[in-house]
Amino acid sequence: MDAMHARRVARGPWFPAVVMAGVACLAAGPGCESDAPPPDAGPPEVTVALPVSRVVQEWDEYTGRLQPVESVEIRARVSGYVESVNFEDGQIVDAGDVLFVIDPRPYEALLQSEQANRARAEAELKLAQNDLGRVERAFGQQAASPSELDSATQTVAQREAEVQAAAARVRTAELDLEFTEVRSPITGRVGRNLVDVGNLIAGGTASSPILATVVSLDPIHCYFTVSEQEFLRYARLADSGARPSSRDAANPVQIGLVDEAGFPHRGVMDFVDNRVDNQTGTMQGRAIIENPDLLLTPGLFTKVRLLGTAEYEAVLIPDQAVGTDQSRQFVVVVDDQDNAKYRYVELGPMIDGLRVVRSGLGADESIVIEGLQRIGSGDAVSPDRVEVEAWMRRFDPPESAGASETSAPPGSAGSSEGSGSGSGGR
Repeated sequence: MDAMHARRVARGPWFPAVVMAGVACLAAGPGCESDAPPPDAGPPEVTVALPVSRVVQEWDEYTGRLQPVESVEIRARVSGYVESVNFEDGQIVDAGDVLFVIDPRPYEALLQSEQANRARAEAELKLAQNDLGRVERAFGQQAASPSELDSATQTVAQREAEVQAAAARVRTAELDLEFTEVRSPITGRVGRNLVDVGNLIAGGTASSPILATVVSLDPIHCYFTVSEQEFLRYARLADSGARPSSRDAANPVQIGLVDEAGFPHRGVMDFVDNRVDNQTGTMQGRAIIENPDLLLTPGLFTKVRLLGTAEYEAVLIPDQAVGTDQSRQFVVVVDDQDNAKYRYVELGPMIDGLRVVRSGLGADESIVIEGLQRIGSGDAVSPDRVEVEAWMRRFDPPESAGASETSAPPGSAGSSEGSGSGSGGR
C-alpha cells in the first residue's frame, strides 16, 4: 500500500513539469545553471572612496528683480505748446540731451521785457545816486536840511532794491526760457513719447503731465528679500567674525537671468534695509551689478547668489553615497577590516556637484559610494577603491553630445552649484 501511494504521489500533477524541466536542462548541456546564488558567494562588492577635502565657500540662492539705479519721469517746468520731440522711442540718451522743445517765443519776449525793466531801474538808481551826491554837498555847506539828506539816502536804497528785483525777474525769465528745452537729467534709455507735437501742456506743478520716462542701465540694481531666519543667520555670522555683514562690507553677489546657465553677472551688496517687513517677515537687500552690454533690463526676474560663508576646509561626498533613515541621513563607512558601519551625518549644500558634510565624517574615512543597497551595518564587503572625482567623471556627457544629453549619477537628485537654503542677505 505504501509503495502504491508513493507511485501515485510521484505521478501527481506537478510531476510532468519537473520531468520536462530536467529534460530541458539536460538538452541545454553543461551551461545550464540555476539563477539562485551559490550557498557562499563571498562578501558583496561595493565601490569605496575617500571624501574630497577642499577649501570652499557656500553661496545662498534667492530670487530677485532688477531695478534701475536712477529712474526719472520727464515733466515740463513751464507751460506752452510742444514744438518738437527730439528722440526716437526707446533710444539711449545722455544726460543733458534735449528731449522736447516747448514754444520759446513767449518766454523770449518776457525776457526782453524784464531786461528793459532792469535797465530802467538801473537808470533810476543812477539818478538817485546823483541827487544824493548833490544833497550831501549842500548839507556840508549847511544849505540842505537833515531831512533832505535822509530822503535822498532812502531814495538811493529804494532804487538799489528795485534794481535787484529787476535782475531777479530777468533771471527768472532766463530760466523759463531755458526750461523750454526739456532735457534728460540722466544717461539711460528713454521710453516712448507720451505727448505729441502741438499739444498744450501745463508745466511746473506736481500734476503736470509726464512727457516720457528715462531709466539708467549701467550699473543696475537687483532687489531681493530674505527670511527672518536667514537674516538672523547672517547677523550671527557677522557677530562671530565668520562672514562680514553686508551693511559694512561689499559682499560679492552673482546673478543669472532665467534663460542663462549659472550666474554669469557679478556685483556686490550695497544696501540692507533698516527693518524687517512686519507684513511678510522678510528683510530687503540690494546688490549693484555692472551692465556694460545693457542686457540686464529693469523689471526682469533673476536668480541671485549671495556669499553665505567665508572660505573653510570642507568634506565633500557624492550625493548618492547618502542614505536616509526616516528623518536622518547616514553614510556607510568601511573600516580597515573591510567591515561596513552606518554613520549618521549632518549635510550642507551642494558645491561643484558634491555634497558638503558638516559633521559626522572625517576626510580620512572611506565610504561606500555605490552598492549601498546590497549591504547592512556590520557586513563584510569586498571594496573596489576609487577616487571620487574620477568616479564622478563617468557620468559626464561625452564631448560630442549635445547639452540636452547631459546625464547625472544614478540616484542623484540634481544640484545647483554652491546653493543653500533660504531666500537674500544681511
